[in-house]
Amino acid sequence: MSVQHAMTRSTGFRLSALALAIAVSAPLYAQTQQPEVVDVIGQAAQLEQALDDQRRANTIKSVVHADAIGQLPDDNAAEALQRIPGLSVERDQGEGRFVRVRGLSSDLNSVTINGTLVPAPEDDRRAVAMDVLPSELVQSLSVVKTLTPDMDANSLGGTIEVESLSAFDHDGLFYSLSAEGSHDENTSENSPKLSAAFSNRFSIGDGVDNFGIAAALSWQEREFGSDNVETGGAWDFDDGNQLEEVEQRRYDITRERTGFGLNLDYRPDEHSEVWLRTLYSRYKDDEVRQGLVTEFADPQLSGELGDAEVSRELKAREETQEVKSFVFGGKRQLGEWGISAQAGYSKAGEDSPGGIGNAAFEGNDDFSNIGYNGTRKPRLRSGADLHDPNNFSLTELEWEKQKTTDTEKNIKLDLTRDFYLSSMPSQVAFGGKVSRREKDNDLDIWTYEDFGDLGFSDAQLNLSGFTRGTTDYGLGRFGPEISDSAVENLISGLDRDSFYNEEESRINDFTIEEDINAAYLMSTLDIDDLRIIAGIRYESTRLKARGTGLDNGEFTANNTNNKYDHWLPGLHAIYQLNDKTQIRTAWTNSVVRPTFGQLFPGFMMDDDEAEFGNPDLNPLESANFDLGIEHYMGRAGAVSAFLFYKDIDNFVYTADVAGTGDYVDFSEAITSVNGESAEVYGLELAYSQKFSWLPAPWNGLLLNANTTFTHSDADIEQFDPDLGAMRGRSISLPGQSDVTGNLTVGWENDSLSLRLSTNYKSDYLDEVGDVLDSRYDYQVDDQLFVDFSASYFLRDNLQVFFEAQNLTDESYYVYTGSRRYNAQYEEYGPSYKIGLTLTHF
Repeated sequence: MSVQHAMTRSTGFRLSALALAIAVSAPLYAQTQQPEVVDVIGQAAQLEQALDDQRRANTIKSVVHADAIGQLPDDNAAEALQRIPGLSVERDQGEGRFVRVRGLSSDLNSVTINGTLVPAPEDDRRAVAMDVLPSELVQSLSVVKTLTPDMDANSLGGTIEVESLSAFDHDGLFYSLSAEGSHDENTSENSPKLSAAFSNRFSIGDGVDNFGIAAALSWQEREFGSDNVETGGAWDFDDGNQLEEVEQRRYDITRERTGFGLNLDYRPDEHSEVWLRTLYSRYKDDEVRQGLVTEFADPQLSGELGDAEVSRELKAREETQEVKSFVFGGKRQLGEWGISAQAGYSKAGEDSPGGIGNAAFEGNDDFSNIGYNGTRKPRLRSGADLHDPNNFSLTELEWEKQKTTDTEKNIKLDLTRDFYLSSMPSQVAFGGKVSRREKDNDLDIWTYEDFGDLGFSDAQLNLSGFTRGTTDYGLGRFGPEISDSAVENLISGLDRDSFYNEEESRINDFTIEEDINAAYLMSTLDIDDLRIIAGIRYESTRLKARGTGLDNGEFTANNTNNKYDHWLPGLHAIYQLNDKTQIRTAWTNSVVRPTFGQLFPGFMMDDDEAEFGNPDLNPLESANFDLGIEHYMGRAGAVSAFLFYKDIDNFVYTADVAGTGDYVDFSEAITSVNGESAEVYGLELAYSQKFSWLPAPWNGLLLNANTTFTHSDADIEQFDPDLGAMRGRSISLPGQSDVTGNLTVGWENDSLSLRLSTNYKSDYLDEVGDVLDSRYDYQVDDQLFVDFSASYFLRDNLQVFFEAQNLTDESYYVYTGSRRYNAQYEEYGPSYKIGLTLTHF
């Protein structure tokens, strides 16, 4: 069960008057009831532990907690986090992957595992894909939304803290074994999953149960797919909203996840602790994408017929992502002094050992009487000749190989001193951290074309020799399916070195080093019912970027150094109105470095056109203000409201800088630039309660609801050649939904648990298509996901469970201009799981 769930929509779906009435009256009634026996498993137990962590924290944070049998409420970390107020997820093929906090892009938030930063496997991102972490390896997930000076200042929305299983989470021997099977409605495929967790304590020396071992293992192989139709925004809005190009895509994916964690804890006495935390996660994707690309000779309206060039395309690649994390640390209390030290090593990587980047089979002639129906989900219209493989021949093939590594090493030291200031409990803390990070990318591309000159006959290149049946496509007629093995066999006998694409390969290779040195001073003071935390953090960043550019056919090394320093003050206050209610406020400052794709040191210049990264970008700086109230009541009960405001400088966006500075004579120069300023503000509301005072069976009812309203403004500008001057406009920050929310209704008793969950996020800006013309922006439509889960204890230690995900068959839709005009539409279908869990605790 997640920490706090809610669901609301700007229109058509709001918290009902009944729910609001319950939220007001339930705490008053609950406080008059007798204490109940507290269970340690299930939805209420997860909520209770999470709320307890949240209540005791010095920061504003939300928590998702596993219960006593080690179960998180969702299948992976991303989908568990989406239940938290202010959080939403970016999905890949229907699965939750990247997490956004308070409407801010996942690249602007950080992720730690057991206290050490997690690097990102992808070559261009800082965001960590949370679905690489199986839920079985996680004991708790926290999202810290207001940073204290002793924390890394590298997040604007929040820092996601992952804590893995420790033997001291249980009193003695604990183990859990699970097996499940899942069914994907889109592909009609069934997939297995196995997991296990174990922990126990042992006595060493004169101690009793002072040494703990905990281990967890998870393996899953899932076969699934999706159907897609997209225009890429190829609409001519200046000439009747006509379409220039449309593509149908079919994805078939085999996704394998393997996770392992081993944690050791040693507590020689009540004043000392030493620990080793390890985690390994492997995520392997085997993806085959069939494509049918139609480019109209002249832009067309829906329902019209005309001539078109058509090609059938194939992408087939295997991609493996790995995350490794090792943390060794300890702490010791020496009277009033406390000391803790930690060394962390994390490495993430993405390896594509070689695959078909694109194989294009173009039509031998233009096709006539080609058209489409509909602008939201265009459906291709054609004759039978479009689906005859004899009408297509292989014209070009790209073979790609890529390896990316992202390594982070750090050492951290913290000292604390407890004392009394005029009889008021106080603490001073100070320390520092040294971090070294390096991102490497190595891409190799081989381009095969002009096959006739290589000795291949027309018959050998005809698509009919590369097919294996008909593509299974749910959005219309697609035609033949291309065999990736047949394509690979064609080029297997060729000398690959003769086809090496040096230009594309070299300019995409880079190394970026990021060295951060930090120190802080922080003081905590308790004045009766008021706690004040004040301090300052200093961070010094040194960046080195090495890459290669192509300047009118000549390769040029591009080595760039950048450095900046930041003093980041912070002030937190927590005031206890009574033993159940507290007010929190915070003023914090944070700094976030641009993504590696934005800092990319490679470039390409061809006469008066250029495209390049910008290693000289300034980091994003934000002053953050938070104010809220929390009230705790009854079993798993809490209600809270928080206001937040962020004043951001130097946000980054993509722009054409042609006509300005060094590019005054260029017709196009695409790069990343710093904006002047942006602001984000919003309101978070959350409510949870178990209605244990109601008569049976209603005493098993749980309600968990939250909603977040967010608004952002950012100013962007670009040189307008028609005006001969800079022109700009205001946008929302990419990735920011105005409304996100969850609503979960659950019911449980000693043996049965039921949960119906909804997750909603309103539409948001995905990408600026043209700085000077908002019609070409890419906007993601709103989404509502509905999931159901049930579990039943067949015996005290044997549980059967069932889950149904995406019951509403929600799709992913990106539009441009208005909701009528497709940029991308993709649907996945629901999926189902059933399994068994054997537990001892």
